[in-house]
Amino acid sequence: MEAAILIMALLFVAFVALGVYATVKVAKAAKRGVDRTIDHARRTVEDTTLKAKSFGQVGVGGELAQLRLSLRTSMRATQDALHAGVAEDASLKESVDLFHRLSTHARELDEDLKRLEREPDKAHVAAQLPDLRHRTEQITHSADALRFAARDRARKFAEDELSSLSAQIDMEAGALRHWTAAGADGADGAGAGAAGAAAGQPQGRSDAGAGTAGQPQAITAPDPRATAYPWEKTNRPETTT
Repeated sequence: MEAAILIMALLFVAFVALGVYATVKVAKAAKRGVDRTIDHARRTVEDTTLKAKSFGQVGVGGELAQLRLSLRTSMRATQDALHAGVAEDASLKESVDLFHRLSTHARELDEDLKRLEREPDKAHVAAQLPDLRHRTEQITHSADALRFAARDRARKFAEDELSSLSAQIDMEAGALRHWTAAGADGADGAGAGAAGAAAGQPQGRSDAGAGTAGQPQAITAPDPRATAYPWEKTNRPETTT
């Protein structure tokens, strides 16, 4: 009896611990989702604000906003391209590592630009603009180079794969049409049999040979595919009226 009570108590503790663990995991996942949503909303607000400043302000304020917007746009596009490509091409891992190092400099520059937006001494800000432009162009150029190279690599692989696939399809199409040559040979055999019959050869033997040689090979129908593609049409059900 005591053993049964002990087992029940252990099972209860185990279920409670499992429930607590599941609750903590769900809470953490929900928190990550909320954090991602907040970060996305904040970035959207910042981008919208920078666009408004870059078009609505003149002078150093508008140029600082334009530099920040150019920097953020280039870095975000490169990040998306590399993260999407590395999932299919492991050789991009080194490019991702380089991008992470470049991101450190980009964040430092963005913080400098953000701090200068609040600087009241506009003459001091204007004196630093040439260096800020150079740093922005250097970082965006490096980010663009990584992004363009990753896209060119993916496009080259796709072109090579398409060329290989086209060659295989041409070979398969030629193999599927070999029955026409066999049918032509059979027709020639049938004609020879008819000529032999006209010359006095036994008609039954000639017809048997023609029937065997002239029989075209059966064409195997392709297996239906379960995958649906955008260009496929949906068959309408037949009405029974």
